[in-house]
Amino acid sequence: MCKNTLKMRLSRQFTIFGSAIFCVVIVSLYLMLDHVQFDHPKNVKKGGIFPNAQLSILHEKIDHLERLLAENNEIISNIRDSVINLSESVKDNRGDFDTSNSSKGLSSEIFGSSFSVIPIEPEDCQFASKGYTKASNLQMLDIYNILPFDNPDGGVWKQGFDITYNEHEWDDEPLQVFVVPHSHNDPGWLKTFDEYYKDQTQHILNNMVVKLQEDVRRKFIWSEISFFSKWWSTIDSQKKDAVKRLCELGQFEITTGGWVMTDEANTHIYAMIDQLFEGHQWLERNLGIKPRSGWAIDPFGHTPTMAYLLKQTGISNMLIQRVHYSVKKYLAKQRNLEFFWRQNWDQNGNTDILCQMMPFYSYDVPHTCGPDPKICCQFDFKRLPGGRISCPWRIPPIEIHDDNVQERAKLILDQYRKKSKLYRTKVVLIPLGDDFRYDQLSEWDQQFQNYQKLFDYMNSHPELHVKAQFGTLSDYFDALHKAADSGNSPSPFPVLSGDFFTYADRDDHYWSGYFTSRPFYKRMDRVLESHLRAAEILYSLALVGVQKSNKMATFPSSENYKLLKEARRNLGLFQHHDAITGTAKEWVVVDYGTRLFHSIMNLKKVIGDSAHFLMLKDKENYKHVPSTPFLQMDDSQASQDSLPQRTTIDLSLIPRFLVLYNPTDQNRISVVTVQINSHKVRVLTASGQPVEAQISAVWDKPTAVSKEVFQVSFVAQISALGLGLYQLVKAPDIKTVPADYTVYLNGREEISIDSPFKINVLKSHAGDITFENSNLKAWFSGTKGFLEKINTKEDKREHQINIQFWWYGTTSNRDKSGAYLFLPNGEAKPYVPSEPPILRITRGPLFSEMVCIYQHFTHSVRLNNVYGIDGLSLEISNIVDIRGEINQEIAMRLITDVKSNNQFYTDLNDFQMQPRQTLSKLPLQANFYPLTTTAYIQDNDVRVTLHSAQSLGVASLKSGQLEVIMDRRLVQDDNRGLGQGLKDNKITANLFRVLLERRIGVDMQDEGNKAVNYPSLLSHKINSNLNHPVIPMVVNPNVDGIPPLLNLYSPLMSSMPCDMHILNLRTIEGKDEGSPSDEAALIIHRMGFDCRFLNKNTGLFCSTTRGKIPVHNLFRELKIQHLIPSTLTLMHTAQDHNNTRDIELNPMGISTFRIQLS
Repeated sequence: MCKNTLKMRLSRQFTIFGSAIFCVVIVSLYLMLDHVQFDHPKNVKKGGIFPNAQLSILHEKIDHLERLLAENNEIISNIRDSVINLSESVKDNRGDFDTSNSSKGLSSEIFGSSFSVIPIEPEDCQFASKGYTKASNLQMLDIYNILPFDNPDGGVWKQGFDITYNEHEWDDEPLQVFVVPHSHNDPGWLKTFDEYYKDQTQHILNNMVVKLQEDVRRKFIWSEISFFSKWWSTIDSQKKDAVKRLCELGQFEITTGGWVMTDEANTHIYAMIDQLFEGHQWLERNLGIKPRSGWAIDPFGHTPTMAYLLKQTGISNMLIQRVHYSVKKYLAKQRNLEFFWRQNWDQNGNTDILCQMMPFYSYDVPHTCGPDPKICCQFDFKRLPGGRISCPWRIPPIEIHDDNVQERAKLILDQYRKKSKLYRTKVVLIPLGDDFRYDQLSEWDQQFQNYQKLFDYMNSHPELHVKAQFGTLSDYFDALHKAADSGNSPSPFPVLSGDFFTYADRDDHYWSGYFTSRPFYKRMDRVLESHLRAAEILYSLALVGVQKSNKMATFPSSENYKLLKEARRNLGLFQHHDAITGTAKEWVVVDYGTRLFHSIMNLKKVIGDSAHFLMLKDKENYKHVPSTPFLQMDDSQASQDSLPQRTTIDLSLIPRFLVLYNPTDQNRISVVTVQINSHKVRVLTASGQPVEAQISAVWDKPTAVSKEVFQVSFVAQISALGLGLYQLVKAPDIKTVPADYTVYLNGREEISIDSPFKINVLKSHAGDITFENSNLKAWFSGTKGFLEKINTKEDKREHQINIQFWWYGTTSNRDKSGAYLFLPNGEAKPYVPSEPPILRITRGPLFSEMVCIYQHFTHSVRLNNVYGIDGLSLEISNIVDIRGEINQEIAMRLITDVKSNNQFYTDLNDFQMQPRQTLSKLPLQANFYPLTTTAYIQDNDVRVTLHSAQSLGVASLKSGQLEVIMDRRLVQDDNRGLGQGLKDNKITANLFRVLLERRIGVDMQDEGNKAVNYPSLLSHKINSNLNHPVIPMVVNPNVDGIPPLLNLYSPLMSSMPCDMHILNLRTIEGKDEGSPSDEAALIIHRMGFDCRFLNKNTGLFCSTTRGKIPVHNLFRELKIQHLIPSTLTLMHTAQDHNNTRDIELNPMGISTFRIQLS
C-alpha cells in the first residue's frame, strides 16, 4: 500500500515538474518573441512604409526568430524525453528510495533525482547572448587587428616617435609634475624572500622612517605587504607610531596593498583575491588604512581580472607598465594611455576603473622621466660618479647646485613636457625608483636633496609654468581627477576593454615562455589552492559547531588558525610575479616549493581535525589527540620536489571507515580511488549497503604489477561542501569486480605477469582500440595509443579529436628561449620516439583507461563509466620527464575537425573567457596565451574544451587545433636579469579534461564580432570537479575507540544554484593575533554561462535562480546571525549595511559578505 502510494505521489510530482518546465520554456519563448520588436520608423520616406535598411533589419530578426524556435523545439524535445524517463523510472520501481548498485541509481539515495535537462531561468540565458562590443571606445581585439606590429626606429624613444610641443601650451594652465619615489621589492627572485629582507628591504623601510621625517615635502610609496608585515613585527612602538603619522600626513602611501604584486597570467582568481584579502586585512588591523590606488609595474602583461578585483575592493585608480611596445605606441599617439578599463561583459560601466599605462620601456629612472633615456639617466642621482652603478649612455648625473640648476631644470622640464604630451591633462606622473632602491641612506639624500633643488628652481620661476613636487600615487590621481573634472565637459578619458597579453618588450621577444616555465610548481600551486579553500570552509563550519558545543577548550582552534594564516601567506607569496611564473633562481624556487609543500601538509591536518569534529554524531565524544590524529589523509608527499603518492590502507574483517570531503558546492557523484593492501575487498555505504566498485592493479614498472598493493575505485555520492562515510572491508573472496588488462609490448621480449588480474600480454596491435560508456565512444591508435576520434551518442555524431605530441626547439640567434621568453626555431616537429611505446589497456565496470608509456612521458586517457559529470568528458594525465633534453619544449596538441578558423578562447584567471585570434602577421610565439583552467575552439555545431588543473601556455596555430606546452628545458639565460636557464626540471604531472559539446542556435558570424564568450554550465562544473577533487580520509585504526559517526554531513540546504560558486568561507582573525573571531567572509561568484548547448543527462542537481539566494535557504542547521554586504576584502561596508535577507548577484559579479553563523 505504502509503496503504491509513494509511486503515485512520485508520478504526480514528475508530471507536475515536467509540466512546469514546459510552461517555463513556453513563457521564455514568448519573452524572446516579445524581445524581438520591430523599430517603428520615425521618418517614413516616400515610396513605402519600410525603408531598405529596416527591411534588412526585419529579415535579420525573422532569421533570429527561426533560430530561437529551432532551439526551443530542441529544448522542449529534451524535456519531453526527461519527463518520459522519469515516469518510466517510477513504473519500473526505480523511483523507490532503495540503494542501487548503478551509479545512476545512486543519485536518488541522498540527493533525489538529478535533472535530465538543467532548469534554467530564461533571463539567465540572456546575459550571454548580448555582445557589448560597442560599450568601449577602445577594444583590444580591434587594436590587434589594426596594428602592423612593425618596429621602426623612433629616435631617442626607440619604440615610439618624436615628441614636439609649443612652449606656450602651459601659459594658461601650468604643468603639474608629481615625482613619485618608490622601491620595487621582489619577494624572491635572485635571492629568497628572507635573504632580500635581511640584505635590503629592512634597511629601505628603516631609512624611510628616518628620511621622510626630515622634510614634510618628501613622499614614498610601498606595495608588498609580505615584506612590510615582516618588518612591522620587528620594530618598536615608537617607530610604528612614526609610520602611522607619515600615513596621516600623506607622506607615505601603501599602494594596492596585496601580499605581493601578483603575476596576472598564471594566477587563479581564488589566489588573487586571497593575497589581496591577506594584505588588506593586515593593513586594517595594524595601520588602519585602506589603499586607494593600484600599482603594478612589473607583472609581465596585465589582465582585466585584476582591474575588476581592485574596483571591487574599493580602489578607484590603478597603474600598469609591462604592455607590448606596439600597443603602447598606438595608445600614446592618440593620447589614450589613461583610460577607464571596463570589463568586456560590462553593459553599463559599473566596472570602470581609471588606469594609467606607463609609456616607455621600463619602470627604472632612465625610462620614466620622459622619452630620452640618455637624459633621464642623468637625473638618477644614485648613479652619481663613484657609485656602484652608472649610466649606460656614458653621460653621468651631476649634483645640482646654484651654478647649474637653471640648465639642469630646463633639461629635465623638457622631458616632463614631452611626456605630458602623451596624456590628455596637464598633470604628469614621474616615478622615481627601481628594484630595491633606497636601501642606503646616501641614496635618500642624493635623490631627495637634488630633486628638491630642481623643484625649488622650477616653482620659483613663473615663466616656466610648472609646479613640481614629490607626490604619492594617490596625490597624482587626485590632481588628475580634479583636472579632468573641471568644467562641464564629459570625461576626457576613453573606455578600453580587453587584456594586455602577450607581452613583448622589444623585437620579437614575446614573454610567452613563463606561461609554462617550471610547471611542477604551477601544479603544486593549484593543489595548495584547493586544499586551502577546503580547509577554510571546513574550519569555519567546524568552528561554529565547536562554539555551540562548548568544545573550544579541546578543539585546536588557535593552533589550526595559525596554520591557515601561514598557508594563506605562503600561497600569497607564490603569486608573486617571479614565483608562480617560474622565473626565479633555482634555490629560490626550492624555497617557494618548501613553503607550498609544508602548507599542503599543514592544511591536511586542518581538514582532518575539522572533519573529525563535524562527523561525530555526539560532539561530546570529541577528543583531540595530536599524536594520534583521528583521520589520516590518503596521500603523502616525500619532499617539495616529488610527486604525491597514495598511502596504503590496511584492510581487515573489521570495517575501515573512509570519510570523503566534497569541496565543491554541488551535490556530487564521483569515482573515488584509494590504495589498499588486498584485492579482496567490499565497499559499503555507511548503512552497510554494497557500492559499485572496481579493483585495479598498481604497476611498479611498465610491465610489473605489485602483489602488495591494489587500488579500489567506487562511485561515491557526497553532498555539496559535505562529508560522506563509506566502509572498506576485507572479504574472504573477491567481491569487487577486478579490471582486465591488455599489454602491447611492441617489439619487446614477451613476459608473463604474475597477478590476480586477468592480463593479456600481446606483441602488438594494428587496428583501433575502443572504449565506450553511455555517453561517449572513443577510438585510440593501436600502435601509438593516442586518441583519434570520439562518437557522442546523444546525437550519434563522430568527431575527430586526435592527440599528438610535438617538440619545439630554440632559435639559433643570439637571443634564445629562457625562463621568460619563448623564441622557437620555427614550427614544432613531431615527437618521434626512439622506440615504440608500451600500451596498457584497462577495462572495468567503472572506468576504462589507455596508458601509453614513452621515453619522455606517460600519457593516460580515462573514460569513466558513470552517470553524470564524470562520464561526460575524457580525463587526460601526462607524467612528463624531459630532464635529459637540451633546449627542448614538449607540447600536447589536439587536432580536431572543428572549423574554428583563426579564433579560439582562453580563460583569464578562471574568471572570464577572452576571445583570441591567431594572427599570421605575428611570430609563432606571440600567438601563445596564458591558460589557467579553460581553453576552447568551436564552430556552429560543436565546441571542444580543454580544462586544465595547472597553468600553462596555450595556442591554436591552425584551424581545429589546440595545444599546450607541458614542460620546457633550456640551458641558457634569456637576458632578462635571471642569469640562469631552466635546468631544474622535475618529473611533472599534468592533468586535463576534454569536453565535447553540441551547440544549438548559434551564428558564428555574429559570434565572431563579440568580445565576450562563456563556458556552458556543464563546462563550469567539470572545471570545478577537476580543480577541487574529492578528498578521502581514513579513520586511524590506532585511535582509542571509534565513536558513532554521521552517515553524512550536509552543511548546505541543497546544491548552490548552477551559476553560483562559493569562492571562500574565510574565518576572520580575532582580536588576539593568530586566533579566530566568530565572523567569516563569505565570497560568492556568479558565473556567466552560455545556454546554447544540447546538454542532456548532465547529472547536475542544480538550477538557476536569476542570481538570488534567500539567506534562510543557504545553510541547513546553522543560523545566520548577520550577513552584511561588503567590498571584496572587507575594507568598506556597503552603504546600506543592515542585515540582508537575500544574496543577489549580477552575472559575472563577485560579492563578499561579513557573516556570523551560530
